[in-house]
Amino acid sequence: MGSSANVDAGDRTTNCDGVSVDKGVDFANYFCTYGFLYHQKKMLCDRVRMDAYFNAIFDNKEHFHGKTVLDVGTGSGILAIWSAQAGAKKVYAVEATKMSEHARELVKANNLQDVVEVIEVDVIISEWMGYFLLRESMFDSVICARDRWLKPTGVMYPSHARMWVAPIRSGLGDKNMSDYESTMNDWHGFLDETKTYYGVDMSVLTKPFCEEQRKYYLQTSLWNNLHPHQIIGTPATIKEIDCLTVSINEILNVTANFSSWITVEKTRLCGFAGWFDVHFRGSRENPARHEIELTTAPSIDNGTHWGQQVFLLHPLRVSEGDNMIVSFSMNRSKENHRLMEVELGCEMKQSSGKMVGPITKKFYIE
Repeated sequence: MGSSANVDAGDRTTNCDGVSVDKGVDFANYFCTYGFLYHQKKMLCDRVRMDAYFNAIFDNKEHFHGKTVLDVGTGSGILAIWSAQAGAKKVYAVEATKMSEHARELVKANNLQDVVEVIEVDVIISEWMGYFLLRESMFDSVICARDRWLKPTGVMYPSHARMWVAPIRSGLGDKNMSDYESTMNDWHGFLDETKTYYGVDMSVLTKPFCEEQRKYYLQTSLWNNLHPHQIIGTPATIKEIDCLTVSINEILNVTANFSSWITVEKTRLCGFAGWFDVHFRGSRENPARHEIELTTAPSIDNGTHWGQQVFLLHPLRVSEGDNMIVSFSMNRSKENHRLMEVELGCEMKQSSGKMVGPITKKFYIE
């Protein structure tokens, strides 16, 4: 995977929000993860991910045979290797971390080594998707590569993406509240002991400690692989992306207002889940012979390493036919543009006509 597009200014880098970020911190946040083989292994063991890319390439060899391919953020080099095996004439694999050394050895071990200077390409293939699609802001790099190198008749793999949100039931909220309360009880015990044994009153720090722990336990979205039965209402598409035409400005903010009908009789609404899917369709002028979908939706037995992002609310009793009216807004964090901040609001019109809410809560995707 490659780094996102930034404007350099000495030791600072300006992200697409126009916010100045310490370059060392920004790079460290990114490179400390993707430069290690254990993280690459985690992605390489994700069968849903691997099968989707493998099938997309080898079921559509005509898009690769004799063509020039750019793999943005190649990581281990697996997509570049598959592209070459599918008949690509030239493959340019870009990787900014030390993983490039391993990718180079892997390419050599598979007798596919070649050094090419790329000016323009027929296909850009990249696995740029982060948690809830846009975390990490990786897609910026792909868009910049597309605008600089892809031919007007070129193809993006994947070519389209969608983001989804749906109401859920879950026991995670009860556990997190219990953990938060236990942490605060432990803090108060710590205050008593520190004052008794060391003569220092640290209670002035209770408010910031409480805010810190509330953010961690109650406002940070959770990674989870949900079961389809935990979805209790109609899912809504909150963002559709055409990878061939979308601009960076169009993915800086994701906002949506939608309705979701509760489809389960007498249950608890515990929050909302977000996931995404991507599609390998080729282009309008050059469509894929076999369209492939990679989905991270709740699954019975084929969950992905992306899972779903869970946004927990105080539980509400709901019943079939109730209508959830939801507002959703997601923006990049000003402190670290690879992370996301979400504001979610909802009110419920019960089947009896009674209105409940509105409820508004801020979350962090970290």
